[in-house]
Amino acid sequence: METLSIDIGGSHLKAACLDAEGRATSARVKIDTPNPAKPDAVLAGLDELRRTVGGNPTRCSVGFPGVIREGVVQTAVNLDPQWRGFDLAQALHQRWSLPVRVANDADMQGAAVVSGKGVELVITLGTGIGSALFVDGRIVPNLELGHAPFRKGETFEEQLGKAARKEVGNLRWNQRLEAAILHWRTVFNFDRLYLGGGMAKNIEFKLPLDVAVVDNEAGVLGGIKLWEEGAKLARATAE
Repeated sequence: METLSIDIGGSHLKAACLDAEGRATSARVKIDTPNPAKPDAVLAGLDELRRTVGGNPTRCSVGFPGVIREGVVQTAVNLDPQWRGFDLAQALHQRWSLPVRVANDADMQGAAVVSGKGVELVITLGTGIGSALFVDGRIVPNLELGHAPFRKGETFEEQLGKAARKEVGNLRWNQRLEAAILHWRTVFNFDRLYLGGGMAKNIEFKLPLDVAVVDNEAGVLGGIKLWEEGAKLARATAE
């Protein structure tokens, strides 16, 4: 059984086919996210990804940068307002005639890297700031730290997102991230913190022993977790 696993991001769309163990059975394909990232344009990009990836998938997993309930997008700050209220799971099910499960992208990435023991926080550093919280391997749903207040009247995303690093430079961005880690430690008392996303490659300071950088490809490889019995990760199903 192959799973077509998709990661929708503010900058890129990614996909790969995975076997039952979560191993990639195809090349991992990446294309730019359309601009503007309206639903029709993104869906057309996903059609292109599926053709390029190939394989013979029998189901599909999707990570989306926002809150998802019952297959319907609730928030999509870094894409386009037209996503609000859009039934992504059903739209892909109708296009591809595959069972589809959709989760927040940070939740899906986190499912691929957490140990399942204790309090584990996942932060994805990219165009925006994604977040996921796991307690003994079970997801705490709809955590949206990126839009929470951080410092100087700005949110974590405004201080740590891709645009912020470009504006203030890598040194100040790293200083902000160090401060953010202290903040998250105070709030969550995490046992482990995982930092992922495309911007994690810009980290230049020594991380504490309980903080680790994880492979950005986990955003795709986590797709198999949406189908594992008892994972209770998927926000939506269209079957």
